[in-house]
Amino acid sequence: MDGCEILVTAEQIEARIEELARQISREYRGKNPLLITLLKGAFVFLADLVRRLSIPHEIDFITLSSYRDGSNRSSIVEISDNLKIDPRDRDVIIIDEIVDTGHTLSRLIRTLDNRNVRSVKICTLLDKPSAREIDVTVHYTGFTIPDVFVVGYGLDYREQFRNLPYICKLSRNLERQAVSAGPDAIPLK
Repeated sequence: MDGCEILVTAEQIEARIEELARQISREYRGKNPLLITLLKGAFVFLADLVRRLSIPHEIDFITLSSYRDGSNRSSIVEISDNLKIDPRDRDVIIIDEIVDTGHTLSRLIRTLDNRNVRSVKICTLLDKPSAREIDVTVHYTGFTIPDVFVVGYGLDYREQFRNLPYICKLSRNLERQAVSAGPDAIPLK
């Protein structure tokens, strides 16, 4: 795509997800973890990850948001859709697409602790430790990236670019494309 600086290729993502799935399957052998996925951005990562897991597992979804106007982070985290499966006394793996400030995951971990889960681990495709404002431990990391705004592979800017098969840095050119496209998707080139 024009004006897109690719940080992680589709091939790198595929290979790393295979490695993460093997590691999680090994560590949770004989268990049935509950994978709690943050919507919307993590759905692509989740789909590829669970197809490669060799252990029984259950999936639930939660919607939390700490972004305003598409790209501005906030320390206020809103839960707009809660869990359907009771996580009490379960081993939980939170599946997220990106960990940056830590506010969203910190809020979710507190919520799960209040519901008496057995254990909580975090699995993320992307980690931005240089953006961290709250300390959270990430147990499974796909890739560590700099503190830049990225799109692709489920991550969006104003609901655009989720369809990209790779991760790229949002440039001013891509930002203008998203704004001018309105509700229409940006096609791959």
